[in-house]
Amino acid sequence: MSYTFDFSSFDMYAGMLVRGVGVTLGLTAISTVLGGIVGIAGAAGAASGPKWLRALIAAYVELIRNTPFLVQLFFVFFGLPSLGLHIDEIQAAIFAMTVNLGAYAIEIVRAGIDSIPRGQIQAAQALGLQQRQVFRHVVLPQAVANVFPALLSQVLIVMLGSAVVSQISVPDLTYAANYIQSRNFRSFEAYVIITATYLALSIVLRQVLNRLGKGLFAGRAARSAPAPRGLLRALSWTRSARAASTTERSS
Repeated sequence: MSYTFDFSSFDMYAGMLVRGVGVTLGLTAISTVLGGIVGIAGAAGAASGPKWLRALIAAYVELIRNTPFLVQLFFVFFGLPSLGLHIDEIQAAIFAMTVNLGAYAIEIVRAGIDSIPRGQIQAAQALGLQQRQVFRHVVLPQAVANVFPALLSQVLIVMLGSAVVSQISVPDLTYAANYIQSRNFRSFEAYVIITATYLALSIVLRQVLNRLGKGLFAGRAARSAPAPRGLLRALSWTRSARAASTTERSS
């Protein structure tokens, strides 16, 4: 069996492929930011919220983790209009990707919160920090640093999983490949191109986020050292606040 590769007919579709890459990266970037916010807020609620909130978050996580992403996407795009919520395909894709990533991010960040030694939290409370300040200055930076590799992997999974948004006519990379092969009938070449493109995107995105993580979280991962950076930052913040308060009283 012989097969002759022919990529000559793809030159005229280069712009469409580039736009598809842009849409894929744009959807990934927006859903990563929004999903990260959902993950952090949900993890905080699951760790220290009231019982009803913890039950609600647990139900949300189990629902999303145990249903296919494609079904979630179809529910958003085809199901919500039945309830009077009309959104276009881009908005539906962003919403579905955010909800999906948020559920996984909650569990990942919650594991990071659980990894913080209890002694650090007690020490911060002994310094006079309120619960919200302890979470922001001591717990959260170290928790995210501890689980950043897992979050990074989940972001890549969401980016690769975004290929299914082409099913609702989002003009992403997979949509571009489907359109091109339906015009030139070179299916094998079309999917070779997007396979290589997804692989390149994954490698580049992993490298970029790894460098970003090293810059943001250098030295912040929880260790057995007596004075971790998060606690030192909290101590410095407390001293500054007390000094400002003393100055105001004396004046």
